[in-house]
Amino acid sequence: MRTEALNRVRLVFDLFDVNGNGVLEAADFELMADRVRDAVPGAEAAAQESMAAAFRRYWDTLVEELDTDGDGRVDFDEYVACVLVPERFEGAAAEFAGALSTVGDLRGDGRVGRVEFVALMLAIGFAPANIQALFDALGPDEEDRVASGAWDASIREYYQPNADGTVGDLLVAIPAE
Repeated sequence: MRTEALNRVRLVFDLFDVNGNGVLEAADFELMADRVRDAVPGAEAAAQESMAAAFRRYWDTLVEELDTDGDGRVDFDEYVACVLVPERFEGAAAEFAGALSTVGDLRGDGRVGRVEFVALMLAIGFAPANIQALFDALGPDEEDRVASGAWDASIREYYQPNADGTVGDLLVAIPAE
């Protein structure tokens, strides 16, 4: 497992630990889902519900795979044991990636504008400068929009244990303010 992958996953764990108590709980994922839904109020209701369902699936996968003592909590070591093992987490990651990239596609044309992209990523908690760097790396077009498929692929790649030099690594870098 590459250090880059651990750094990416550590960042997501810390962001999803909304209350900062060092463990992930169902309430963390519900709060994050609400934040993301609220970030793009112009998104279709079906896309917003898919996003909330993806957060629930993400949590359900973690708790089903890892919560052996039944306390409804997942610590960082347990988290890494699931999310960086593609055969255990690939389905949840794919659903999450698809839902996030779809909720930002307000026109339904397979592209996400910078405003929506930034709003969604800020709602998750990523640093503004890192969000801008990622958006630029995804190759915006003349309308300042990126392909939702490229964003989807970058999210899936983010969780690959042997990936290095990914665009997702831009989210982990120290922000250049």
